[in-house]
Amino acid sequence: MKITKAVIPAAGLGTRILPATKAMPKEMLPIVDKPAIQYIVEEAVNSGITDILIITNRGKGVIEDHFDRTPALEDALQASGKQTLYDSIKHIHTMANITYIRQIETKGLGHAVSRARTFVSGEPFVVMYGDDVILGDTPAAKELIDAYGEYGKGVVGVKKVSEEAITKYSSLQVEPIRDRVFKCTDMVEKPRVDEILSLYAILGRCVLPPEIFDILDRTAPGAGGEIQLTDAMKELARTYGMTAVEFSGKRYDMGNKLGILQANIEAGLQHPEIGDGLREYLKELSPML
Repeated sequence: MKITKAVIPAAGLGTRILPATKAMPKEMLPIVDKPAIQYIVEEAVNSGITDILIITNRGKGVIEDHFDRTPALEDALQASGKQTLYDSIKHIHTMANITYIRQIETKGLGHAVSRARTFVSGEPFVVMYGDDVILGDTPAAKELIDAYGEYGKGVVGVKKVSEEAITKYSSLQVEPIRDRVFKCTDMVEKPRVDEILSLYAILGRCVLPPEIFDILDRTAPGAGGEIQLTDAMKELARTYGMTAVEFSGKRYDMGNKLGILQANIEAGLQHPEIGDGLREYLKELSPML
C-alpha cells in the first residue's frame, strides 16, 4: 500500500528554549529563512506524502497561519515584480493538503498520535516529530517508507547516540539485516543504565500501521507520567516485529538551543544567498575559538 499520510505532533511547550518559546512555537523558530516545521512538511512532500495532519494546542495558531494563503502579500509581491519571492510564498500553501487538530491535554506523544485515528482511516502513516528537522540528500521519511514497502512492518528511524545520551531517548534491541537496516524486537523509553539494549535510539521519524491505535488505547502512562509512543511501539515490536532504519541525513533537535544554532549554521553554509558570506565570517571567528 502506498503511504500518503503523515502526522506531525507539534503540541509541545518548548520549555527547554524559553523565553524564545513564550509567544512563538518552537516549530516556528527559523532555520535561516524558513520555520523548522516547513522543513518537515517539505520532507514529507518530497517523500510522496499528500495529506498531513499537524497536531497542535493553544497558542500555536501561527502554524496554521503560516501554511494558509496570504492574498495581500502575494498581490504586493506580484505588483512589485518579485516573482521568485511570490513563487516561494505560494509554494507554502499549495504543496500538500494540511489539516489540524488540537491535543487538548498534553499527555504525551502517544496521546497526541492517538488523536490521528480518524485522519489515518485504517492506513499506514508516517509520524514526523515536530521538533526534529532532518536534512540530507535523501528525505528521511522516504527511507522509512521504502523500508515499510520492502518488509511490511512498522519502521523506526534511528541513529546511534552516546551512552550518556541514550538514557534521555529510547534504546532499541536490534539485529542487522543489511547496511543501515535492522530488525527491531524490543525497546525501552528513557532507560536506566542497566536497561540499555543498544545505543540505537529513535530520532524523530517512524512509519506505523493502523494497529498502533488499539495498542495506544491500552497503553498506560509511562516515563514522565505521560502516554509514551515508544511504549506502544514496544508492544508492536514484540508482537509483530519492526524494522529500524539508520537514516542518512543529519538530525537537528529544534527543542535544544545548541541544535537550533547547529541547524542555522549548517543550513546557512548551504544557502545560495548567504553561504559564501557566512563561510567567510566563520573563518574570521576561528582564531577566537
